[in-house]
Amino acid sequence: MSGITYLRGDATVPSVKGVKIVAHVCNDIGRWGRGFVLALSRRWPEPEAAYRAWHRDRAAGDFGLGAVQLVQVERYVWVANMIGQRGVRTGSKGVPVRYEAIDTALDRLAGHARELGASVHLPRIGCGLAGGTWSRVEPLVEERLVRRGIPVTVYDHD
Repeated sequence: MSGITYLRGDATVPSVKGVKIVAHVCNDIGRWGRGFVLALSRRWPEPEAAYRAWHRDRAAGDFGLGAVQLVQVERYVWVANMIGQRGVRTGSKGVPVRYEAIDTALDRLAGHARELGASVHLPRIGCGLAGGTWSRVEPLVEERLVRRGIPVTVYDHD
């Protein structure tokens, strides 16, 4: 039995009270412009701008697989840019998703969520353009977030 709440709707519009983190998976090459990030960019300009600056300054920072960047977009809403995919295309090394990077990012996200007293809201991360499967990602979400008492809602867009 999953401790995750599943809803139909838009993960960029979490309807619960309190502090919320909208989490999603980004690639490690600085590309932003397809998939869930389009919904984020329609709602808030800050996550894209922060991600692009983070990538641009990567030599001096922590940008890379498993890293998390928290961007405040409203008084009680943050966006977590999590680096969980290598590149953007399926090729000889398989699909872009990197489950170990998502696991590391979720572990880091848990720390941020606990500090902020936040719930976490996300689409089925790593399962769209990244090519992953929810049967591999869901246990990571359960282990890293739900078992630590962090409320998690997964949104399936209409």
